Amino acid sequence: MGVTDVLIVGAGPTGLVLACDLARRGAAVRIVDRSPVPPRTSRAKGPNARSLEILDDLGVTEEVLAAGSAPLPMLKYRDRLPVAETDPWADSAPSPDAPYDRGRLIAQWRLEEILRDRLAGYGVRVELGREVTGLAEGPGGRHVDVAFAEGRTERARYVVGCDGAHSSVRKLLGIGFEGTTAEDQVMVCGDVDLADGALDRTRWHQWFDEDGAVMLCPIPGTRTGWWFQAGPERDGRGRPLAPTADGFRRLLARHTGLPGPALTRAELLSTYRVNVRMADRFRAGRVLLAGDAAHVHAVAGGLGMNTGIQDAFNLGWKLGLVLAGHAGPELLDTYEEERLPVAARTLDLTSERLRATLEAIRRPGGGLDAAITPDTTGLGVGYRWSSLARGHAEARTARDGERPAPRPGDRAPDAPCVDAVTGARTRLHRVFAGPGTTVLGFGPGSAAVLREVAAAYGDAGVRTCRVYAAHEDRATSAPGEAVVDDEGHAAAAYGRGASDGTGTGTGTGTSTVVVVRPDHHLGLSAPAADARSVHAYLHRLHGAARSAERFSGIGGRRR
Repeated sequence: MGVTDVLIVGAGPTGLVLACDLARRGAAVRIVDRSPVPPRTSRAKGPNARSLEILDDLGVTEEVLAAGSAPLPMLKYRDRLPVAETDPWADSAPSPDAPYDRGRLIAQWRLEEILRDRLAGYGVRVELGREVTGLAEGPGGRHVDVAFAEGRTERARYVVGCDGAHSSVRKLLGIGFEGTTAEDQVMVCGDVDLADGALDRTRWHQWFDEDGAVMLCPIPGTRTGWWFQAGPERDGRGRPLAPTADGFRRLLARHTGLPGPALTRAELLSTYRVNVRMADRFRAGRVLLAGDAAHVHAVAGGLGMNTGIQDAFNLGWKLGLVLAGHAGPELLDTYEEERLPVAARTLDLTSERLRATLEAIRRPGGGLDAAITPDTTGLGVGYRWSSLARGHAEARTARDGERPAPRPGDRAPDAPCVDAVTGARTRLHRVFAGPGTTVLGFGPGSAAVLREVAAAYGDAGVRTCRVYAAHEDRATSAPGEAVVDDEGHAAAAYGRGASDGTGTGTGTGTSTVVVVRPDHHLGLSAPAADARSVHAYLHRLHGAARSAERFSGIGGRRR
């Protein structure tokens, strides 16, 4: 019986992102889904800013941007009359360290289609109509035997359950999913068509009345398609009724004033109840959980799909290094160490945003914009508490007027710069793109460390990049890539000085080396003189250097 490296159960955005990340690393990955056909539901409204960075790393953001639309202004109504219009992103703009300042509206089925196409480019296709019914540890604990409903059993070195809130994988493992379900907080949802011209498609329309609500957001890429969300109809005892097309038409007429027949189609109808739950653990031996299989929370803020995508991006590189033999299986423990606290914080954040939204809509002019805060972009998520976040006692503190330097565990800032060889415009996240670890060198004193890193770890997926200040002498060459921080944005983002492009603060004495993990989070920041710390960190992720002596000239030794 052949053994697959990783079997992913569930082909939603979480599973597809993980599959793409593993496939580009050369892992033998398979992805199965019990649905007989790809779902057509729109469901989640799109990736947030941090997820767009992840999709950019996977090489699909241009397609996502083309297929979707920018977030829309929200037009709020009371008693069928418009009372307020709000653009939650009016004061937001891209910055050098974060080129995506907001998310993108795109139907979930379209995002999944883009990811499936990307995955197919690696020769991997979703295996539909395959339901997992059993999991058992193989002899010696070296693999997992996976039983399927059709009677077959297959083997995988690792299994990842990305199969949603009702996860079969989680249930088969016996992992608890504690939390609450708010039976009184109910919403009916569906994809609908409205008569052409019935509503302005440049707005997200929101009717909030004392006796109910209707929300209609246009689905990008369609001419007449809309996301429909509403408070449910109720029976004589106040119990919510199941959603129906006719019920949607009655709700439309009651709250919007549009005639019921203006709603010409209603599909994929569902009832949503607020569930706030989290798995007791995200790993059980060779089986892991990600996305809704590991955590569910209130819809406010749109973090459900996005948290799952970010789970996948955290897990993919760790599985890749373990499968390649560079790191031991204990590296996988850092997945739960890092992502479980993020999930717990997300449950709290979304519950708080839901409370704020329910309070806001009691007043005329209140709407879903109350759910949107800087926290919902995902750009501030980091892992400072992680055992993979290594600081240094000599790290420079920010001077007056400077932004604080990012700390190990934080998201690695982006910055526009220039390729030192070709002169073409590029940016740091483009340097980081792909499955490898990146070591950045600031200041002339970093060149020696970069040379040693390239020699010792260049064949193990570690790349180096020297960041030159605009007027810095480039005579001190270093291996790997090199960029010129022509506007000083990289220096400013990484706490290397003000963004004046003068190279101030990049002398040999303050040269710095920064290790950026494959998921674009800082792992280590250290003075260039402390090559030993750089070596120790890379050793944990990528195994022993090709030669320990390569570090002996700059103070390093094998640990």
